[in-house]
Amino acid sequence: MPRVLLLIPSASYRAADFLDAAARIGVEVVVGSDGQQALEALHPGCALRVDLAHPERGTEQVVRFAGSNPLAAIVAVDDGGAVVAALASRQLGLPHHPVHAVRATRNKYLMRERMVESDVPSPHFHLLRLDGDARRAASEVRLPAVLKPLSLSGSRGVIRADDPEGFAAAFERVRRLLRDPSVAGECGEPPRELLVEDYIPGDEVSLEGLLLAGRLTTLALFDKPDPLVGPFFEETIYVTPSRLPPAQQALVIDTAERAARALGLRDGPVHAELRVNERGAWPVDIAARSIGGLCSRTLSFGTGLSLEEIILRHAVGAPITSLKRESAAAGVMMIPIPAAGVLREVRGVAEAEAVPSVVGVTISIRRGQPVVPLPEGSEYLGFILARGTTPAAVEAALRAAHARLRFEIEAPREGAPLAFMPGRPRSD
Repeated sequence: MPRVLLLIPSASYRAADFLDAAARIGVEVVVGSDGQQALEALHPGCALRVDLAHPERGTEQVVRFAGSNPLAAIVAVDDGGAVVAALASRQLGLPHHPVHAVRATRNKYLMRERMVESDVPSPHFHLLRLDGDARRAASEVRLPAVLKPLSLSGSRGVIRADDPEGFAAAFERVRRLLRDPSVAGECGEPPRELLVEDYIPGDEVSLEGLLLAGRLTTLALFDKPDPLVGPFFEETIYVTPSRLPPAQQALVIDTAERAARALGLRDGPVHAELRVNERGAWPVDIAARSIGGLCSRTLSFGTGLSLEEIILRHAVGAPITSLKRESAAAGVMMIPIPAAGVLREVRGVAEAEAVPSVVGVTISIRRGQPVVPLPEGSEYLGFILARGTTPAAVEAALRAAHARLRFEIEAPREGAPLAFMPGRPRSD
């Protein structure tokens, strides 16, 4: 039985789905994580503490473990383990995305540089130091602009600014987020810079794919029907198949493959976010892992394989009967957080689940926990899943189910700010 190391950040939503997939296909699993409580809860039988925030140290821990416990593959479940997976796989001679390529996916400035070098569409961009003067910077940038932390995911800390005053305020807000100790620890070392790039107008889509020797197989293309125009970029609804015209879909797929090639990605899952407008398809972000959150539960392939089964079979070289997605339309809503505070009550779950085409509602934040919306927050309230005959029907079901939910959020006491929520990956 092949043994696979799953690198799972302690706050990941996806652990259970990967563990279930491994059990279905007969793969022995070792869970590597950065939190002892998560290890004990996820897989008490065989677990490994791995420092995911410091890739070189984490790689040493993995290689030492593999010396007496041979591994067939290392799979990073979320962004947090991607660099360790690539480094350790290289040392152990296992299939993997090249290390330099994975590092580029974890640094938005490097990603943009690679795009420009390979003539992949990219907005004008530059770095700003966090210790710089916000108002001076505001007078020197092209507007509208988008400010981005270099390594955070899920639109965390991403803010659009349309005028100098808004830019200065956004700069201060991102700087405050990146100087929070929990966020700095998540980045591995204290951030010193942020990225500023031109705002890209257009419709946004998400592509789920698998790279085989550098060639991209598209597993699913999701529309994001809610406009993502800022000032913050909280994703809500994903629906597949895409309703874009066939020519635009082909352009998106071709651009995603060119972007992956520009970064040097070669073998394994890839998750890409792109915008489409009259000037073409523009990569927003590329990740060397599969889709986050519980979004993969919308996908089924061949005779019922889950996305996690596809990834694990590919990792160990097991046969995959089909990479064709089921014909039914499917979608997910990442339930947004409407206000900061403490979650006290969730009502209407049964009513939401009763909406035709809805197949599940999961509330992922427990009562009594703090909730923090974007751009500082890193979690959703939960997920709504739906399947139907058409993308329009799925989208309508998701919206109807969400309308039936009621959230009681107790506002924070005056003068008692909520801590930023560390670590849990979002959907992208």
